[in-house]
Amino acid sequence: MDFVVAFALLCLFTMEPWRVLSQQQQRLLVNMTLVPNARASGALCLDGSLPAYHLHRGFGAGKDNWLLQFEGGGWCNDLKSCLERATTRRGSTRYMTKWEVFSGILSNSATLNPDFYNWNRVKLRYCDGASFTGDAVFTNKTTTLHFKGQRIWEAIIRDLLPQGLGKARKALLSGCSAGGLATFHHCDAFAKYLPTNASVKCLSDAGFFLDERDISLNHTMRYNFKSLVQLQGIEKNLNRNCTRALYFPDLCFFPQYALRYISTPYFILNSAYDVFQFTHILVPPSADMRGHWKHCKANLAECTTEQIDTLQGFRLDMLGALRPFYMNSRRGGMFINSCFAHCQSELQETWFGDDSPRINNKV
Repeated sequence: MDFVVAFALLCLFTMEPWRVLSQQQQRLLVNMTLVPNARASGALCLDGSLPAYHLHRGFGAGKDNWLLQFEGGGWCNDLKSCLERATTRRGSTRYMTKWEVFSGILSNSATLNPDFYNWNRVKLRYCDGASFTGDAVFTNKTTTLHFKGQRIWEAIIRDLLPQGLGKARKALLSGCSAGGLATFHHCDAFAKYLPTNASVKCLSDAGFFLDERDISLNHTMRYNFKSLVQLQGIEKNLNRNCTRALYFPDLCFFPQYALRYISTPYFILNSAYDVFQFTHILVPPSADMRGHWKHCKANLAECTTEQIDTLQGFRLDMLGALRPFYMNSRRGGMFINSCFAHCQSELQETWFGDDSPRINNKV
């Protein structure tokens, strides 16, 4: 397998504040661009507002290279949560900040982001609640919800192609959390938009959400994703090879089932002790009604020996789910560390810091 797999020293209990390089420059603010033609194709946010992205132009040797970053921010899998989401920045561009800070993998500093600082860098704003995969509409006498993440993705790509993306020499599709999950579902389609001689790769940061039973032995996350797939009309947009292979096709929303069918070179960045998955998959509120895990979730130093063993079991299950990729992929890679973290590429402190984990002296 043509890559290095790294497991950083356990920082489950010793996680300290990251120190940013002293050369850090003034933060880069990038203006929002609405997609005016999106309405014609029905590519709308939950509340019916236009989708948007932020683009910072590349220069020099990177002027023909592109990095697209899906924004993350959870999901809504029932009408109540989607109605609430539609009145926030997670469901409407009307409530989003019009200027976004570009840091970490989106930074324009050669010191802080040496690999991508001079690329065309794009942040795709997240307003559909289904990792850019839905295609349905709910309407009644008083309300309309647009579940149009798939069309939003396509509309943004169509807007970027004539701006230079269509002539890209190198391209990376990335994302964090729910945005990292989106890369699994759009990686191969992204490659097909680009020139056949382009070098195209994908990166998921904290997007490898595990199909795992919670501490009460219920499949809470499986139920959440199943209801999400049904509500937002996602199944038809999932990998067809995957949906044909599984008795329950909605499981293909989980990366561990879809990954084997992705042909574009893929890199996975994740913590084996992902803090979101700890608190929402392994120990969701519904599985800990009496609060036995309350102190452990708030402070790892207060976890009991039994709770630590449960966390270790989750780590082993994640590594087990990743093992087929490790064994069989010839064009992929992964960096799985043991930090109590969620998303490591967007923030400067975790992307390129003085005490970032290193391999062969590379951050």
